[in-house]
Amino acid sequence: MKNKRVMRWLPVVVIMVVIFIFSAQPSDNLPDFGWADYIVKKSGHMFGYGVLALAYWYAFAWTGRKRWLAWLLAVLYAFTDEFHQSFVPGRHPSIWDVLIFDNLGAMISLWLADRYFKQKQPDGGN
Repeated sequence: MKNKRVMRWLPVVVIMVVIFIFSAQPSDNLPDFGWADYIVKKSGHMFGYGVLALAYWYAFAWTGRKRWLAWLLAVLYAFTDEFHQSFVPGRHPSIWDVLIFDNLGAMISLWLADRYFKQKQPDGGN
């Protein structure tokens, strides 16, 4: 039982490591997506933190009350990631990345997952 609970946190750790690796790349190493660069990179923020928030909620066994804790932990990690970027050559921390893109990615993914779970309930979520 305890081993199963520990294993539920493995996706959280893996996703945090992946985010850390991406944010540790100096700006010279980042690809340029031309006219779509801003869209691609900000979408990456939303996707990464959306997946991280879902991983946290999964670690909490999809407990409804813990959905907001999953969101909070994802956003707190986003703040630490922006701080980390301040030490990476050519990268700069952005509070707007956290408040807009990371936050929205986490919120939207948790909202969609919650809607999905409510639809799957036998009584239609009512």
